[in-house]
Amino acid sequence: MSEPTPDLTPDLTVSFFTTGDGVRLAYRELGEGRPLVLLHGAMGDGTLWIRHGQAEALVGRGFRVLLPDFRGHGSSAKPRDAAAYPADILTDDTLAFLDHLGLHQPQDYDLGGYSLGARIVVRMLVRGATPGRAVVAGQGMRQVLGISGGAGTMLQRIVDATEPLDPDSQEGRFAAWMRANGDDPAVLMLALDSLVATPAEELVRVQVPTLVAMGTEDERAVSVDELVAALPRAMKATMPGDHGRAASAPEFVAAMVDFLDAER
Repeated sequence: MSEPTPDLTPDLTVSFFTTGDGVRLAYRELGEGRPLVLLHGAMGDGTLWIRHGQAEALVGRGFRVLLPDFRGHGSSAKPRDAAAYPADILTDDTLAFLDHLGLHQPQDYDLGGYSLGARIVVRMLVRGATPGRAVVAGQGMRQVLGISGGAGTMLQRIVDATEPLDPDSQEGRFAAWMRANGDDPAVLMLALDSLVATPAEELVRVQVPTLVAMGTEDERAVSVDELVAALPRAMKATMPGDHGRAASAPEFVAAMVDFLDAER
């Protein structure tokens, strides 16, 4: 896991919608054209896609880029009650976001996600979402199957700490960064605990063309080929970097833009 970086994103108007259980969730949008919903990773928000250049590149290709913040993240509501995070709630929320946008018809939008966001994209696909194309980046088969690791491991260490964290430790730096961003490690852990595993036999039903992208130095790369093989219409792209640095690699932006623009 890479170290946190400062938020250097420009200000964008934040809009809100309310889910069926009354939770207020935030999103940003930019550009005009074909709708493209992009989902961020854990301990972040939708501005991930602005900081790393994908949103600007995609707007330039004629996409209307929509960037929701997950429940418990960013500018969305952050309830502290575990009952607000039932199983698969982040998928439920994002499907509700599609409804809010009026994206009901098959193939009338595209969908992408990085890290946690990629795992939610997979859940949406197996639950019947029908984007024209999908991008699943920074996740391998192990993560889709629910095998622990990554951000959840870091968050659990922070939440479970019984002594003050060393400010120079990785955990201490992440905790300070989260506090500065208004995030609560315990709330983020509740969101991650709501994740649902997706067995391989459910993936074989997905007929959406999918780009599976992975950093060459990402520890998750060990099972990326398994995920590509499990998705009937998947293709693979690689970019340099570990889990954090790969997200901003120019090669990732180029692969994503070319894939989504291929049949327009």
